[in-house]
Amino acid sequence: MNWNYASDREAVDGLKNLYGDFLRETGKVLVGQTEAIRSVWMALLANGHCFLVGVPGLAKTTLVQTISAVLDLDFKRIQFTPDLMPGDITGSEILDANRQFRFVPGPLFANMVLADEINRTPPKTQSALLEAMQERQLTVAGHTYPLPSPFFVLATQNPIEQEGTYPLPEAQLDRFMFQIRMGYPSLAEEVQVVRQTTMPRNESPAKVLDAAGLLYFQELIRRMPVTDHVVEYAVRLAASTRPGTEHASQWTKDMVQWGAGPRASQYLVLGAKCHAATLGKYSPDIEDVQAVATEVLAHRMVLNYKAEAQGLRPEDLVARLLEVSGFGTKFDTKR
Repeated sequence: MNWNYASDREAVDGLKNLYGDFLRETGKVLVGQTEAIRSVWMALLANGHCFLVGVPGLAKTTLVQTISAVLDLDFKRIQFTPDLMPGDITGSEILDANRQFRFVPGPLFANMVLADEINRTPPKTQSALLEAMQERQLTVAGHTYPLPSPFFVLATQNPIEQEGTYPLPEAQLDRFMFQIRMGYPSLAEEVQVVRQTTMPRNESPAKVLDAAGLLYFQELIRRMPVTDHVVEYAVRLAASTRPGTEHASQWTKDMVQWGAGPRASQYLVLGAKCHAATLGKYSPDIEDVQAVATEVLAHRMVLNYKAEAQGLRPEDLVARLLEVSGFGTKFDTKR
């Protein structure tokens, strides 16, 4: 595949058309969940990881498998269980027939890794992902091994069953660019799902991109210009989630224990770029920042007892912050 364009503007136009092809091909397998598919697409363009949260049966695993096939990426699935050890996912050194130590790579050595039900494995194994997600490398027995490029972790979690699980610490949640909450399909979509899954499948999705092309468009996103007021808006929006800062409203101070860190500001800008490029825009605006705000900020906020007593979720607080932030670069800190 040839991804050489005469200019970045032509590349953005090409990316918009490519997204249409991507939706068409994934739609041959997936019914509905268009917003989740778009969010994963944007995270891949930003070279970010995703955290998929939803009840069983919502096609979380199928979504990841289908996207990896359409993008022609090497895919590995890891079923996280209580007895899973760090070496089971990173790989380990073994003594071969020549009595020499040889490293055998684990399933993390792939372009796209599905960490299925990540909260079912102990923290010791969960933490083995930290270096991989942040540094795109693994250190085993004192040796550092680079991971394939591109490299993505898409983790899933069932929000209902919490018995015998190990909630992810905030430090690891912060490594995920987006937390994507998947809901039930509509009645019409569910009818289509039942028909599609209880009959022979006539067509398979075609590849619309490859690893080299994805790396090209990731660089395109990095080159996309952003105006100063959009960057300032993103930073102030992230800062408004932190109750101990001057930019926090009284409402934030009353409801939030811990807010989003600086990585959230970076992902707000990168996400806004990807959202804009997907729509064919050559530079993001404030509406693009707001479009990705919930998926970037919600899982980085820790609510206090007062908010939990009122039944509030982080998503509710982000929606409130977007209401009071307006479309400028200043926040009313008295609200």
